[in-house]
Amino acid sequence: MPEEQKTEEIPKQESKRNYKDDNVIYIGNKPFMNYVTGVVIQFTTKGSDEVIVKARGKFISRAVDVAEVAMKRFLEEHKVGVKDIKINSEEFENKEGKKVNVSTIEITLKKE
Repeated sequence: MPEEQKTEEIPKQESKRNYKDDNVIYIGNKPFMNYVTGVVIQFTTKGSDEVIVKARGKFISRAVDVAEVAMKRFLEEHKVGVKDIKINSEEFENKEGKKVNVSTIEITLKKE
């Protein structure tokens, strides 16, 4: 008779996303309109009062554009405006092991 195989249960990993992160849009390489749509959906479908658009480095200008297009073209009737803008910089090690600073931005949009 063959030996009984033991199966080991692998514990489920906790999601790294925090429940507060539901209204945060992180800007990256995806198509521009994906981010604009994400902001609009947060305000219209999900009923958020606030959405935070975050970016760093070369994506900062894209974050500004996403916020502006979402507010002025798609959320005019929802009376969404800029509540706060935070700028900062983070230090990290690049691939070569050199410490570099990268600028960051957080644009908080809020229903007025």
